[in-house]
Parts: sequence; C-alpha cells; structure tokens
Amino acid sequence: MEKYEKLEKVGEGTYGKVYKAMEKGTGKLVALKKTRLEMDEEGIPPTALREISLLQMLSTSIYVVRLLCVEHVHQPSTKSQSTKSNLYLVFEYLDTDLKKFIDSYRKGPNPKPLEPFLIQKLMFQLCKGVAHCHSHGVLHRDLKPQNLLLVKDKELLKIADLGLGRAFTVPLKSYTHEIVTLWYRAPEVLLGSTHYSTGVDMWSVGCIFAEMVRRQALFPGDSEFQQLLHIFRLLGTPTEQQWPGVSTLRDWHVYPKWEPQDLTLAVPSLSPEGVDLLTKLLKYNPAERISAKTALDHPYFDSLDKSQF
Repeated sequence: MEKYEKLEKVGEGTYGKVYKAMEKGTGKLVALKKTRLEMDEEGIPPTALREISLLQMLSTSIYVVRLLCVEHVHQPSTKSQSTKSNLYLVFEYLDTDLKKFIDSYRKGPNPKPLEPFLIQKLMFQLCKGVAHCHSHGVLHRDLKPQNLLLVKDKELLKIADLGLGRAFTVPLKSYTHEIVTLWYRAPEVLLGSTHYSTGVDMWSVGCIFAEMVRRQALFPGDSEFQQLLHIFRLLGTPTEQQWPGVSTLRDWHVYPKWEPQDLTLAVPSLSPEGVDLLTKLLKYNPAERISAKTALDHPYFDSLDKSQF
C-alpha cells in the first residue's frame, strides 16, 4: 500500500472504511475500500475471490465504478494462529454522488428543479448500468442516490457499492451506526420475501427516478412498517388480484385499505411518458415490473440521443 497516500476518510460502509487517496507516482485520485477478512490457512476465502472477479467483470461497463486493482495486506495476529488480513479494493475516484447532486438543486441560494433532459440522461445511464449487472446475474440490492456516483462535468453516472454482499459477512451493526435506509426497498423485501429477483433493483430505480423529479424522497419511511404505509397510501393497499401471493408473505398483516392515488400528483412536473415509465417501475407484482433492458426502449427515452451512450 506504499504507493498510495491516504488523503481523507470519505466514508464508512458496512464492510469497512473508504479513503480518498492519491497514487504517488501519477497523482491520480483513487478510492480505497478497506475490508477486513478473517483469514484461514488457505488464504483469501474463495467467496471473496469470487466477489472480486465479479466486480472486475462488471467493471467493463462505463456505468459501473471501475475496480482498478486489489491490494492484500497481512497483519499477523498475536492472540491466535489466524492472520488478520486487510484487503484494499482500489476503485476510480468520483467526486460526488446523486444525493449530493440532488441536494445542490434543493438547497442553497437558488433552489431549482433538475432539468428534465438531465433527469432523462441520468435515468438512461442508471438503467444501462443496472441492465449490465442483471445480464451478469448480479443483483445490487441496495440502490440509492448515495450509491450512484457522478462525474459532474460529463453528467456521467456510475453504480457503486456493488456485490460485496455475500463474500464479506455483514457485521451485526454498521460501523457508523447509520440506519440503513429503507426508502428504496421493494415491498416484497419489506414483507419478508426471501425469493426475490431483479425486480428489487427496478423498484429502487423507480424511487430514485421520482426523487430526481421531486428533489425529495418518494417514500421516506423511518421503519419497515412506516415504509409500507407510505407506499400503500400512494399506490393503494395491494390485493391478491394485483399481486398473487402477497397475503402469504411472512410479514403480511391486515393493513388499512387505501385506494391508489394518481401518481401524477406525486411528480407533477414529469411528462406523461415519464409517469408511464414510473408506473411500470413501481408495479406491486415483481413479475410485472419493467426490466432494465426493456426500460431502455421506453418512449420516455425517445427524445434522447442514444448514440452518446
């Protein structure tokens, strides 16, 4: 790790610390993600190696943050025979994320909405990135504006924090004691479904889409129960007709029966095509939710010059 100079800690995720650093030889900025691994005699656990090769494979898309290399640092443990080992994942460094970007439009001296063409451009890139992950059989499971990094001057969006879910066992508490946000979580996950698929990411994409238009979260619940009520109040309480099997999910209860509201009221500035795409992203039945690949051909994107992507 001698070739990197740590400049500042920029975050602490579930898996460890993230540093902004500079490559000494080139002056290039990188993000160092430090992950603790419990080592066995064989070295790096195979699950971790699989995850890393997965990240390298996904890095082939411009819409996924690039994993540049992996550095392995040994620290012999005095207390036991095992070796404490740190794995540093070295990613390209991006200076901002979609949450900060949206906040910059909402706060400050002259708040203003995001330009419709900019939302369209960012949404298209998000769908491209998600389609790329799904085509390789990878679910993100935690898409949110904080995980979407931006190259501001190029209006380029990249998906970050991908796929470390299975290899690096998640500790019981997050390092920052930060409440894991529920705002982008799909209803099937909130209701305790264990068999979920790509639809969980597409629900999150819908929530992020609405947030770019509104400049505030669509469903800002502070508990799983409250989160469901936020969703039900806008989209109506789901029925077996709409979503076969919903009432058999583990955490289903008898909820108040709300009628669906007009989605246009939640996103008044969005074009009719945009509202149609949002409706297809926020379908209750995960099997009916639009896929990322299909979304790319939605009429909402017809006016976009797709040759630039």
